[in-house]
Amino acid sequence: MKLRLLAVATLLCLFANVVVLTAAQPGPGTKGRKVITHSRAYRLVPMLPASDGIVTFDARRFQSDGLPRLLEANSMLLGKVDQAIEDIQTKTGLDLRKFDEVALGVKITKKGVKDLDVDGVAIVSGDINAAAMVAVAKLASNGAYREEKIAGRTVYVFTVKDVANKAAATAANPKTATLIEKGVKEITTSIAVAAYDSNLLVIGSEQRVRETLVGNTHPSPVLTSLLDKNPSAIMNFAVKPPAGLDGMLPLANDELGKNLRSIQYLSGSADMTAAGASLSVAARTLQAEQAEGLKATLDGLQIMGTALLGGGKNPANQVYSRMIKSAKFSQSGNEVTLDLLVPQADIDTLISGIK
Repeated sequence: MKLRLLAVATLLCLFANVVVLTAAQPGPGTKGRKVITHSRAYRLVPMLPASDGIVTFDARRFQSDGLPRLLEANSMLLGKVDQAIEDIQTKTGLDLRKFDEVALGVKITKKGVKDLDVDGVAIVSGDINAAAMVAVAKLASNGAYREEKIAGRTVYVFTVKDVANKAAATAANPKTATLIEKGVKEITTSIAVAAYDSNLLVIGSEQRVRETLVGNTHPSPVLTSLLDKNPSAIMNFAVKPPAGLDGMLPLANDELGKNLRSIQYLSGSADMTAAGASLSVAARTLQAEQAEGLKATLDGLQIMGTALLGGGKNPANQVYSRMIKSAKFSQSGNEVTLDLLVPQADIDTLISGIK
């Protein structure tokens, strides 16, 4: 499956000079009305075009709090990450630590029985001028771009393979070059970048950027409402598969496949706190009976997984066994939820062995 979304991720991760802007302004006052708390990146969601999936990411919290906690037991790995950020700043003038918020909207189109096309657009905020970052991106691309006018704004369409190949050729770290080359093999399209205004940057496929700038469509209220369950989390997500999960997973015609195919919406959040890493996922089915069957299946898999890993002496396997055993499944009506908390000590066990 060739995902144009991978191209978005490639530019976001490897060419950060195209994904920064000044922090978005807060909304109007809420005096006299009930205050509803949203995640920091939630403010960008209404600007997205109609989407089948939405992800909000608090980049500021992740970099200042989440990442240090995640890599707490591996100072060498944390040092490598910090050095990579410094290298990018030296070469491009961009400080990735000034990223604030990201909202990603994806469109999922079924191309075949098991083939999906995923097309994405990201709206990114930060404290660096968006127009200046687009200018830096143009310089970094060495001319591998063209200009389009969409809804009165200039859109720069970058030939991703050309940009990525140049990055791989000049990468000082062989592992980085290999990673870029692998990514290039999956990239079959270009990426469009535009300054929405002086404070917002839009990046994605040309079609999705066009939809964002024109602004004729927006995410459904049902999908956006699913992003509210843990507004303070580093990441929140919500997705409505076009045809349940049968088009997204290679499922056999068995009980598990039937239960998973009954899922109409998936949503949840991921966070890092002093207590550890938390994950919450909710699956909504059409009928309560389907949710009951799904929970029963998950309960059975939990018992099997705990038994398979529980007797191992490998520290990592012991952590995985505890994770499976501590996962909490619950059902309310037509919704099944999973809540998992991985203690910091277990995170340290898993991370410490990474070179």
